[in-house]
Amino acid sequence: MAVGAKTVAKGDGNSSRSNGGKLQQGPKQSQQTFEFCGPYAGPLVIVVCLPLICYALALGCHEGGCLTLRPRLYVPPLPADLRLFTWEAMAAYIGYILVQVTLHLLLEGQWQEGTELAPGKQLTYKLTSFRNLAVTMAACAALWVWQPAALVWVHDQFLPLLTAAIMFTFAFSAWLYAASFIGNKRLAAYGSSGYWLYDFWMGRELNPRWGQLDLKEFCELYPGLSGWVVLNLSMAAYAAQRDGRVGAAMVLVNAFQLLYVADSAWFEPAILTTMDITQDGFGFMLVFGDLCWVPFIYSLQARYLAYHAEELSWLAIVAIVALKAVGYLIFRGSNSQKDRFRRDPTHPANAGLKTIDTKRGRRLLIDGWWGVSRHINYFGDWLMAVAWVLPCGFGSVIPYFHAIYFAILLLHRDRRDAHACHEKYGKDW
Repeated sequence: MAVGAKTVAKGDGNSSRSNGGKLQQGPKQSQQTFEFCGPYAGPLVIVVCLPLICYALALGCHEGGCLTLRPRLYVPPLPADLRLFTWEAMAAYIGYILVQVTLHLLLEGQWQEGTELAPGKQLTYKLTSFRNLAVTMAACAALWVWQPAALVWVHDQFLPLLTAAIMFTFAFSAWLYAASFIGNKRLAAYGSSGYWLYDFWMGRELNPRWGQLDLKEFCELYPGLSGWVVLNLSMAAYAAQRDGRVGAAMVLVNAFQLLYVADSAWFEPAILTTMDITQDGFGFMLVFGDLCWVPFIYSLQARYLAYHAEELSWLAIVAIVALKAVGYLIFRGSNSQKDRFRRDPTHPANAGLKTIDTKRGRRLLIDGWWGVSRHINYFGDWLMAVAWVLPCGFGSVIPYFHAIYFAILLLHRDRRDAHACHEKYGKDW
């Protein structure tokens, strides 16, 4: 996690490395380093394998069965009516993104300055994520009541929509990479290595924009997150059509994940100081993650329950809700404290918190939630992920992929943050 323009929370390396100049990019390092086993082998394997993983998980759990490991290995056969691509799904996917762009441009929103990327250089963002989500959810509620077949169509087109997302993200990432060479662009420190495949993966340009529309911030919080909720609701609509009811497990998964997305949208200003916005370039890593991986992988639990409904006891429901509540308390409490400290260290709520003065003139927060653990917010985030998968029972490993992958992701993110902070603060860190 990261800091504001003048302060930083312990455990956070999310600060901009770019500075002024005709070709604007982060400072060169004495020795070039690469993440993700770069510059070629790692990015190549990841770019090829990510879409394959998405297909494997989608085909590994469907109405005909789900992958199981115990008591014996079972791999379900391919669906009889398998379709990977339809023009209708492609049009719907692109149309949905355009609708979110239109809402973002037309709805009234808060204007917020981001973190200082270079001396005197700050970008301004229009924030409408919560309003976009509210309009989208209102439309889904109307469809549920008056045209549920439209939501069921989304369920039926899951695989073609996944293909559309994969194709779109590859094309969009290629365009972003090519466009980064046109004009004087602010480049990301670790996405402008000169190795094309590595830079394609990491993202070469730091903050690509169309006018006032910041493409990276928009993709982070708008179409992917709300699309995830729409996919979840489509699974619930399918279950309701088939069974005549929506079970408690499906309700919990939809409610938990809607709360998570709504929280992200409500606290949209906080994302402006994160590593994704201030440090990472906008390339295939973030494009695919935002627009494909999040909606189609994070909806695995709802998709599993659409075909394999779980009956939960009241005791199980209470325990799962309690776990979610604890995770959310840690996640929201620590993130809010960090963001408040970044933006205004003199805020009354920060009074009495212990800090460390650094040679860079900034302070590290080492108290409150951030005195408990270097990344206590990651722990809360993971507890919530576990609460999402438990309503699925233990019939298949597929819905548990998210919790396993998320633990690995957060551990890797912790290492990236630590490396960035060590470079930034040296011995103080």
